[in-house]
Amino acid sequence: MEIPPLLPSAKVLFVEDEPKLGASVKNELVEQGYEVDLAFDGHIGERMFKSKVYDLVLLDINLPHVNGLELCRRFRAENSEVPIIMLTALGELEDKMEAFSFGADDYLVKPFHLRELLARLKVFMKRRQLNQQFEEKLTVSDLEIDFAAKSVLRAGKAISLTAKEFSLLALLARSKGRVLSKNEIAEKVWDTNLDSSTSMNTIEVYISFLRNKIDKDFEPKLIHTKLGFGYFLKPLL
Repeated sequence: MEIPPLLPSAKVLFVEDEPKLGASVKNELVEQGYEVDLAFDGHIGERMFKSKVYDLVLLDINLPHVNGLELCRRFRAENSEVPIIMLTALGELEDKMEAFSFGADDYLVKPFHLRELLARLKVFMKRRQLNQQFEEKLTVSDLEIDFAAKSVLRAGKAISLTAKEFSLLALLARSKGRVLSKNEIAEKVWDTNLDSSTSMNTIEVYISFLRNKIDKDFEPKLIHTKLGFGYFLKPLL
C-alpha cells in the first residue's frame, strides 16, 4: 500500500554520500509524489539548502567536506522550522542525543525499512501543514500580515493588495528570509512553471507591484533580489 505525501508538491533535500542508497530512496520518494534534490556531500547540500526552500531534510551524518551534524546545526540556524531527519548507521543512544542537540527532529538508523521512512515523512508533513494552516498573523519588521483577514499593515498603515499580490507576499514572508527562485514562486503562487503560461516577466511585474506598495514609502526596505537566484523578504541591516 502506498503512503502518499500530505503535501502534493512537498520538496525534500536528501544529503547522502552513498550513491546507490541515495538513488534508491530518491526514486521511491519521487514515485510517492515528493520532489527530491539529492546531494552527495556536505558542500553541495548546504548550497542547495541556501538556494531553495525545502519542506523537509533527510541528512546522513558521515558526509564528505561537511559532516551531517555540522550541516544540521547550520540548517537549523538558517531555518528553525524545517523538519530534519537524520539517516545514519550510528545507532548508539549517545549518537542520537548528539544529533538532537544539533537540532535534528528525528533519527532513523540504517538499514531502515522504506515504509518506516515514508510514514515518518508523512507525520512531519502533516504537522508542518497544520502549523501553516493555523498561523493567523506574521510580522516582519513593521510589516504585519493577517492571513485570516487577508489584510496587510506597514508601520500601522493599511496596504491594499490584490489576491495574487497577497499570495506572493505571504509566500515571501512565510519563507522567513530564504531566497525563492522564480520557478518556486510560479509553482506556489500561479500553480504552474515558467515553461508554461507564467513568464519571468509576470513575476518581475508582481514583485515590482509589491515593492511599490510595501517598500516605496517605508524604511527599511523588505523585498530584495539576489541576482541569479530569486527574491527574499527581510530587513537588511
